[in-house]
Amino acid sequence: MATLCRPAICVPEHVITMEQTLELARSLHADHPQLGLVLRLIENTGVRTRHIVQPIEDTLKHPGFTQRNALYEAESKRLVPPVIEQALEYAELRPRDIDLIVYVSCTGFMMPSLTAWLINTMGFRSDTRQTPIAQLGCAAGGAAINRAHDFCLAYPGANVLIVACEFCSLCYQPTDVGVGSLLSNGLFGDAIAAAVVRGDGGTGIRLERNGSHLVPDTVDWIAYGVRNTGFHFLLDKRVPKTMEMLAPALRTLAEQHSWDVSGLDFYIIHAGGPRILDDLCRLLSLKPAAFRYSRATLEERGNIASAVVFDAMARLFADGTQVDAARGVIAGFGPGITAEIALGSWTSARTAVDEEALVALDAAPSGEHAAAEVP
Repeated sequence: MATLCRPAICVPEHVITMEQTLELARSLHADHPQLGLVLRLIENTGVRTRHIVQPIEDTLKHPGFTQRNALYEAESKRLVPPVIEQALEYAELRPRDIDLIVYVSCTGFMMPSLTAWLINTMGFRSDTRQTPIAQLGCAAGGAAINRAHDFCLAYPGANVLIVACEFCSLCYQPTDVGVGSLLSNGLFGDAIAAAVVRGDGGTGIRLERNGSHLVPDTVDWIAYGVRNTGFHFLLDKRVPKTMEMLAPALRTLAEQHSWDVSGLDFYIIHAGGPRILDDLCRLLSLKPAAFRYSRATLEERGNIASAVVFDAMARLFADGTQVDAARGVIAGFGPGITAEIALGSWTSARTAVDEEALVALDAAPSGEHAAAEVP
C-alpha cells in the first residue's frame, strides 16, 4: 500500500503582514472607486503573514516576464533541493530510491522541467521518470498525490517524490486593478513543499482511493491571461459559490469507499480562502476545528497554491495526535473548476516483510506465537 510520508516545507525569508498589505492598498490605489470593499475583503481573508521571494519594494516592480521567469528558475534551484533532502529524510529514503518525480508549479515556466535539473544534480537515477504538472493551479497538489498513488498501484513497491514550488508573488501585475486582482494581491504567498509516497513502508497516510471532479462550464472562473507581461490571474465573482458544487463530490467519493465524509478523523483541505473552509464546514456538517490545519496555513502563509495541502498536512504530522487507522480526506481545488480528492488512513511504519510476519503469527497456533516472541 502506498503511504504519503511527512512533507517538508520551506518559505522564503521576506515577510509581509496584513497591516503592510492594507497600507500598500491604501497608498497604491487611493483613488480606486471600490477601495473600501477591497480593504474589507483583504481583512476578511484572515491572512496575518505571507512569505515572498523578494523584498516587497522589488516585488511591486515589474521588470518584464523574462527577468521574472529567470528569478523563478534561480530561486527554485536555490530553495527546492534542501526541501527535497528533508522530505527524503522523513521518508527514510535516498535519491536513488525514487522512481518518479512529480513536479507541480503554476507560477513560472521551465523546459526542460526542473525535474531534469534535479536528476542531474541531486543523485537521482537517470531512469527516474518525470511528470511535471503546470496547469492545474491550486488543485495540482492534490493531483500530484493522486498520480503518485496511481503510479504505486501500477508499480508496487515504487517510490514517488512530489515537489510543489509556488512563487505567487512573481505573478503580481501592477496594472491589474479589478477587485478580484487586488484581493489576490492580499491573499497569495510563496512556498516550496516536498513529500514522498512510499510504495512499501513509511509512517503517514496510507492512500486508499482517489478521484477527480470537474464542475461543467466553469473554465473561465479561475484562469490565467497569458500576455506579454506574464501571467495575469483572473478570478470570477462566482467563485465563492464553488463549494456548493464540490462538496457533493467529496461526499460521493467517500460513500464509494463506504465512508461518511462528515465523520472522518482528519481533513486536509485547500485553504484558498476562508469562504471555502466556512462553506465546507456548513455543507459537510463539520465544526470549524475540523479544518484547523488548513486555517493555520491560511493565516500564517496565505494561499500558497499547490503547496497548501502539504503545508496543512505537515501540521497534521507535527500535531502527533493521529492513531493507526484514523481516517481522513485530502482535497485540492483549482481551475476548471477542478477538485482532486484522496482518501487515506493513518499508518505507522511497517514494511511488507513486517506484514507477512504478522500474517504468519496470526495463522500460527498459540504456542508458536509464544516461541516467535522469544529472542
